[in-house]
Amino acid sequence: MIKVKKRHTFTGHSAAVYALEQSAESHLFYSGSGDKFIAQWNLETMQAEKFAAQLPSIIYTICFVKEKNSLLIGTAAGSIHVIDLSKKEEIKILQHHTEAVYNIHYHFESGLFYSVAGDGNFAVCSLETFSLLKIKKIASAKVRGVAIHERDNSIAIASSDGFIRIFDLVSMEQKLEFEAHKMAANCVRYSPDGRFLLSGGRDAHLNVWDVKANYRLLQSIPAHNFAIYDIVYSPDGKLFATASRDKAMKIWNSQTFELLLRVNKEKQDGHVNSVNKLLWTKLPEFLISTGDDRSIMVWEILMGQS
Repeated sequence: MIKVKKRHTFTGHSAAVYALEQSAESHLFYSGSGDKFIAQWNLETMQAEKFAAQLPSIIYTICFVKEKNSLLIGTAAGSIHVIDLSKKEEIKILQHHTEAVYNIHYHFESGLFYSVAGDGNFAVCSLETFSLLKIKKIASAKVRGVAIHERDNSIAIASSDGFIRIFDLVSMEQKLEFEAHKMAANCVRYSPDGRFLLSGGRDAHLNVWDVKANYRLLQSIPAHNFAIYDIVYSPDGKLFATASRDKAMKIWNSQTFELLLRVNKEKQDGHVNSVNKLLWTKLPEFLISTGDDRSIMVWEILMGQS
């Protein structure tokens, strides 16, 4: 048995929230919104922190680079803003995308970070200089999802043409491409052990791919009623959660892919609009959800409850 208990609802954003990201301290996290603000929240006090930053455009993604104590922030204008948290100032603006930046990930060992955008481009930049190293047009449609498989030296990218493409982390050479969804592929996530790649699409399906078997499709699950926007694993890897435009969040068994719980407005006082983003924190361990209703909800997962 599994249950959830809503511990808190953070409010303060005046537009839809699209981004959640862990901070340097485990009990702190960031949010980014259509109101062009980044806020920081405290899971111990359940209060907003003093930190706040305003950007000139809607914020779609935030990437915290812990080794450099910096934020990489992707916006609707196609810009990536670099904020040095030690100096508390913006140190660079990158404008190599021409449309909205939907996702940014970094790989410290390679000294690189990666961004994908609505212009169909996949870009690689230096973490040291924040300069553009490579940019490649990989789709005529929007590119939204990014996941890194460190052991396999691979990066998976999901795009609105329904395809997932696998690239080498450093060379950017394409290793594989396959049609993953009949409609847009919105998000991808590798399992913590690297065995599986999960993908969520506009077709509302959750697809499970066997990485070692050249990304063979293992299961295609009609998981939601509308598009899936995000997938996150629990810290111990035993569970994962999905977020959807259908206003629901679902929690799954990561080994059997069995649905364990549906979290919505009617049953648990969940979101009233699309759920856009999830974050599963470690200390304290909470599942955090946010979306178009502008609220950020903090959930405690209760296992073995009758």
